[in-house]
Amino acid sequence: MALPRTLIDPRRIYLEPAVRDYARGREVLARFPQAETIEVESHWRIPELREGADAADWLRVKRETLVLGVKKGLAMRPNGRSADFIAPSSSNGCAMACAYCYVPRRKGYANPVSVFVNVEAIAGAIGRHAARLGPKPEPNTVDPADWVYDLGENGDLSLDAAVSNNVRDLVAAFRDIPGAKGSFATKLVNRDLLAYEPRGRTRVRFSLMPEAMARVVDVRTSPMSERIAAINDFVAAGYEVHVNFSPVIVHEGWEPEWRALFREIDDTLTPAAKAQLKCEIIMLTHNAGLHEVNLAWHPKAEDWLWRPDLQEAKVSQGGMENLRYRRAWKRRWLDQLLAWREALIPYCAVRYAF
Repeated sequence: MALPRTLIDPRRIYLEPAVRDYARGREVLARFPQAETIEVESHWRIPELREGADAADWLRVKRETLVLGVKKGLAMRPNGRSADFIAPSSSNGCAMACAYCYVPRRKGYANPVSVFVNVEAIAGAIGRHAARLGPKPEPNTVDPADWVYDLGENGDLSLDAAVSNNVRDLVAAFRDIPGAKGSFATKLVNRDLLAYEPRGRTRVRFSLMPEAMARVVDVRTSPMSERIAAINDFVAAGYEVHVNFSPVIVHEGWEPEWRALFREIDDTLTPAAKAQLKCEIIMLTHNAGLHEVNLAWHPKAEDWLWRPDLQEAKVSQGGMENLRYRRAWKRRWLDQLLAWREALIPYCAVRYAF
């Protein structure tokens, strides 16, 4: 994939000193020879990003800044929804700018892409963890047979693959880890991934929502029709492909938009893609801090995301106070969405919905 220059065109690279000791670090630096390099003690502690990334300048920061570091923690975290475990990330941050995203709390909200150069250590840790677990004892909603490891909790690996070969290496690693699959969600169609030969051992989850809403809140991402069409090609290339209907943003007149999305899926997908399709459904959550941030750079999105008339406070598992749709209404709306899915794409099984 030629680097989409409107998404990322590094002019400045912050790097930990140890990055130059790794072949992957040297590869990435060689790829962007014109970029200014600035050594930092830690990829987390970059004052220019925390204090200098004014909201009005975020998209430029995302496009022109790249961070390189060495991943220190290699522990797996239990999940149970999208995956059995969250694997150590090969990156964090994103060049896209979805208005509802929880990730930008880090690195001054602009949160440009950070790539970790010790991908061999990450892949090795996953392999050892899967070996200790042994075969999956029984099916669950994540997967009927394999342990599934989420590889991209805090970024989008389709874009990371345009910066380094980390994603190619991880896809290759899972071909040789018995009883395990990799998984990541994406909002970008990167057709370079079609040549990675996953052999059924990597699951790609394309995030989908009605196009009219996506044009407002899914900033700098691939068009919805392009994502849907890509499902066929990724299945043919050997990926398992699921979809995330996420976030579900309720508003007046939402029913025809979602029905149209489900019909486009049904009209576009091949029989092979339909036969293996499953989904996750996640209703919108929001928070006051992100609301204030969005008002500084993308206030139009808040017309849809900030709905105190429909929302109530909820403390997350991490202790953060969020807003979600009021409990009774959320259940009713989720049931409506599930009914539309059942009527229009009944072959798309629901792995979880909340």
